[in-house]
Amino acid sequence: MKEHIRRKGPIRQSAGDRAFNIVNAIVMTLITVVIVYPLYYVLLASITDPVIVNSGKLLFYPESPYFEGYARAFDYAPLWTGYGNTLKYTVVGTAVALLCTIPAGYALSRMDLPGRRVIMFLFTFTMFFSGGIIPLYLVIKSLHMYDTIWAIVLPVAVSAYNLIVCRSFFDTGIPTEMLEAARIDGCTDFKFFFRIVIPLSSTIIAVMCLFYATALWNMFFNPLMFLSGKENMPLQVVLRDLVLMNQATSMTNNAEEIAMRQKLVEQLKYCIVVLAAAPLLIVYPFLQKYFAKGVMVGAVKG
Repeated sequence: MKEHIRRKGPIRQSAGDRAFNIVNAIVMTLITVVIVYPLYYVLLASITDPVIVNSGKLLFYPESPYFEGYARAFDYAPLWTGYGNTLKYTVVGTAVALLCTIPAGYALSRMDLPGRRVIMFLFTFTMFFSGGIIPLYLVIKSLHMYDTIWAIVLPVAVSAYNLIVCRSFFDTGIPTEMLEAARIDGCTDFKFFFRIVIPLSSTIIAVMCLFYATALWNMFFNPLMFLSGKENMPLQVVLRDLVLMNQATSMTNNAEEIAMRQKLVEQLKYCIVVLAAAPLLIVYPFLQKYFAKGVMVGAVKG
């Protein structure tokens, strides 16, 4: 005889459970506000009169709208060249980084790789010690990569941290039994990597894309060292030059013009943050689920 258990309604929560949920909701709301409001403030400050922004008051809506900063930025022709250069460096650099990091991470996850521990130690060593700026500059010059895209892409083609995350992901995500079964069916190492490992690694590939693309998009110091022509400069350098240019041109004896220039320079700082961060903020929500999953899985043994 079967007994049927009917649920008459949702499970009633105890007073302790309700108190916990309320406190948890309040704490999470406060954390969200603390994280989100600075971004919201920068956005509002970029379209608000700098006099109001400099007064230190909290902004909840754009009081006294002022768009001169965006107008000056959009009229600055090198801005669009900088966007194009940054996009080129980011796309090419991310592709090169994936081609270097993903195969290396998988190879280092294989227990039968000769010299695996030594190779991993050498990669890890670079996380704490490096040759310095001058040796890197001399290497770039001697390889005739100065003032080319490769001076930006190749020095950051492999990140030791990202490599460790990839290796840990393959350690935990690709069982050894799967490789052994594939070998019984006559599958070679290359076929196993391209036909089995890569299709199962969409999570870590998305995470690596996000890591490398973010680093390349925000790159500032290397272009200053390794690029000489202004037509090759990325967005971050162009935006910095825009602020410096307006600060330099503010030298005048006209008090009214000095005040206007000062307002423009103050607002440009916020406009530049928005222009530089907007593309990443737009792309990030589409990769966030892969980011969280990939980091959690990859950090198990990292």
